[in-house]
Amino acid sequence: MGNLYEKRKFTVKDYLKFIIPSVLGVLLLMFPLKVEGQTTILVALFASTLTGLLEPILPAIILIVIAISGIMAVVYRFFKPNFIEKNEFLKSLFNVSDFWILARVVGVILAFLVYFQIGPEYIWSDDTGGLILYDLILGLFSIFLFAGLILPFLTNFGLLEFIGAMITPVMRPVFKLPGRSAIDCIASWVGDGTIGVVITNKQYEEGYYNTKEASVIATTFSAVSITFCLVVLDQVGLIHLFGPYYLAVSLAGVIAAIIMPRIPPLSRKKDDYFTGDKKDLGEDIPKGFTTVSWGTHLAINRAEANMDIKKFVTNGIATVLDMWIGVMPVIMAFGTIALIIAEATPIFVWLGKPFIPLLNLLRVPYAVEASKTMVVGFADMFLPSVIGSTIPNEMTRFVVAAVSVTQLVYLSEVGAVILGSRIPVSLVELFIIFIERTLITLPIVTIIAHIIF
Repeated sequence: MGNLYEKRKFTVKDYLKFIIPSVLGVLLLMFPLKVEGQTTILVALFASTLTGLLEPILPAIILIVIAISGIMAVVYRFFKPNFIEKNEFLKSLFNVSDFWILARVVGVILAFLVYFQIGPEYIWSDDTGGLILYDLILGLFSIFLFAGLILPFLTNFGLLEFIGAMITPVMRPVFKLPGRSAIDCIASWVGDGTIGVVITNKQYEEGYYNTKEASVIATTFSAVSITFCLVVLDQVGLIHLFGPYYLAVSLAGVIAAIIMPRIPPLSRKKDDYFTGDKKDLGEDIPKGFTTVSWGTHLAINRAEANMDIKKFVTNGIATVLDMWIGVMPVIMAFGTIALIIAEATPIFVWLGKPFIPLLNLLRVPYAVEASKTMVVGFADMFLPSVIGSTIPNEMTRFVVAAVSVTQLVYLSEVGAVILGSRIPVSLVELFIIFIERTLITLPIVTIIAHIIF
């Protein structure tokens, strides 16, 4: 490894190999811009444009992809056809455990019931399966497509290495994470939580994060986008309080991010690697280098190793197919079931009852009404603000809106993407993490609410 750490004289061309793709990645995936009064990012704009163009046929395309995912997983389990057995990539798509075969099959069945509106209305209504298929997955299909193709600009040309070298001194002691994980958070924050999970999963598969780090980043740093925060606040009629609201959400999120890796289940996750080998993150700065020169050295070496256009394109397509085949049926299954439970049963109301004494202790008005929103967010992140919008008290609506955004691991979005990824976080662990995040962020948000109101 010795020669790797020798100081090199870089030419302008060397710098451009790192800078041009990285800047392109930032502009496409992280740079916020205003379009028709809405804050968005280019990749989300591309995705919504494509979704709009394909809207008449997109549900049918999604149904076909979900069907292929479930049927081929079953076919491989029982028949092991040669064309899959001899193709490593196809094998990685369809060779999944019994649990995930079941999840995919359930996703296929539910997608057919919703698309053809077969069976009881509570399965395919606009509040349950219809919401998942025609709203969530419709948008995610295009986001996965563009994010998968564009992600390599952000991850393969040295930006993560450069940022990692810069902020590891803060990220390691405070969050117990590599510095490069800040990129996952920023991509979520200005874009979409699912993009953060896609980045994290890719880094985990390639050996840059161990199991514990990937689990922590996916469940703690896949922040809700600024755009969605505005939507939630508008729903509860408090859009004029966006400044203090976003401050409350950010502060509560940072405190949760400091505490969560230090308590189970995340603290018990193993330090092993998906690939079996740890990639050198370059966190130890060798003698003779400054933080900046070491970050630059790592970044340019990484960029030079990824200048093969064909490899770039095939990797991008592989990421897209991985998300379509592996994640969409899981979102269909878990998201629909969670919303049916939320809409058709009182389970989430019962689960919220233990929060009534805590809300009373924190002097939150209308504690009983607020308690109904505390756990229902596990099904879908928008449900708390929909239920909470009828509470006749501004402070309570503020608390509901802020807590719902800091809970993060909703089954109809980020939670389902995590479950469908390679990151080993189970459904039970997700629920425990959700409750822990609620218990950590609720007091912080309430204290800020008392100051504001």
